[in-house]
Amino acid sequence: MRIGVVATIRVKPGHGAAFEAAFTLLAKQVRANEPGNLVYQLTRSRTEADTYKALEVYADEAALAAHRDMPHVRDAGPVLGAVMAGRPDVELLDGVG
Repeated sequence: MRIGVVATIRVKPGHGAAFEAAFTLLAKQVRANEPGNLVYQLTRSRTEADTYKALEVYADEAALAAHRDMPHVRDAGPVLGAVMAGRPDVELLDGVG
């Protein structure tokens, strides 16, 4: 069963460009190294300043677990965390259809 993830991420004011650059690099690494990842897309809110949503879809639970253990994900954590305004709000979703 496919697994969806929606992460709402708030960044520190004035740090959007740095966050976007770091996330873009991470997304390229995810797409290149994780065949179980089907979607890894950052979006920016049109209504909430400094707010992003990461939209992710994985083939199954194993692909999601593998993603969490990838070196590029661990390496990106401190870089992204330095510009984030707290922990992201993460919602896990079950694929339908």
